[in-house]
Amino acid sequence: MQNEENNKKHWLKKFWHKYRLVIMQEDTFEEKLSFRLSRLNVFVVVSLLAIVLVSATTYLIAYTPLKQYIPGYSNVQLEEDLYEQVKKTDSLTRVIHSRELYLENLRNVLHGNTDALVDTVLSNRDTTRRYKDIEFNKSPEDSILRKKIQKLDKYNLVYYDNEYQNKSYNNQTSIRNFFFFPPLTGRVTNGFNTQKRHYGVDVVAKDNDAIKATLDGRVIIANWTLRTGYVIALMHKNNVISVYKHNASLLKEQGETVKAGEPIAIYGNTGELTTGPHLHFEVWHNGSPVNPREYMSFQ
Repeated sequence: MQNEENNKKHWLKKFWHKYRLVIMQEDTFEEKLSFRLSRLNVFVVVSLLAIVLVSATTYLIAYTPLKQYIPGYSNVQLEEDLYEQVKKTDSLTRVIHSRELYLENLRNVLHGNTDALVDTVLSNRDTTRRYKDIEFNKSPEDSILRKKIQKLDKYNLVYYDNEYQNKSYNNQTSIRNFFFFPPLTGRVTNGFNTQKRHYGVDVVAKDNDAIKATLDGRVIIANWTLRTGYVIALMHKNNVISVYKHNASLLKEQGETVKAGEPIAIYGNTGELTTGPHLHFEVWHNGSPVNPREYMSFQ
């Protein structure tokens, strides 16, 4: 036991022993530099150098661009750019898909295949959202306006029974014999011009006026578009399609049948391609646009 204690004391004394580190010139043995050291001093200095080296390396990896060159670390800016590109690609895919559905619906309408129509609103819904949990609260102003518009249908003077439709619509080869109900009473500010790619007429009227169906038909499009706002389109007999754009809101849904003169939308000012409140109204026959003013008066 005593020998072990003596060995420990002897080792501790060696830890504190002083040594001299001398640097001499090899040829002349001239002393150039010397240091007084101990084992404790050497241990402390080496430990401090190791701590500084580890800290500097950690800082370079965490806070400088040098970490990009270390295997296993990714480029943060590259990941952000990639994420933005993925979002843009997803948005473009949705837009292309929506346009494909729109063109498919239009082809089905022109061929009279209304049973194959696709609901573009439901097809473009975000599947990650729970639409059933959304609550729609109508304002008192909206309810009053809807009741006012719905009452207008009671004074519709145009009546078509099944016998009239079978005798008239099915035997007509020209739409000039049709009785078109004007969708709105107002002033035409921009007329039909195919050279300027304006395939309808712009009608200005009073605020919150009701937009009415020009003929009996079925709603084939009732949707929101970025350029033309709330749009509703109707399919009629003899391959006639009527389109109503820039509405404030829609009163009918896709697939519903309507009568001539029945309110289908509310006059408004929605979409990017509008400079003020107006109705853009188009009539298409056999896939070609026709001038609505040749078949009805808006005064």
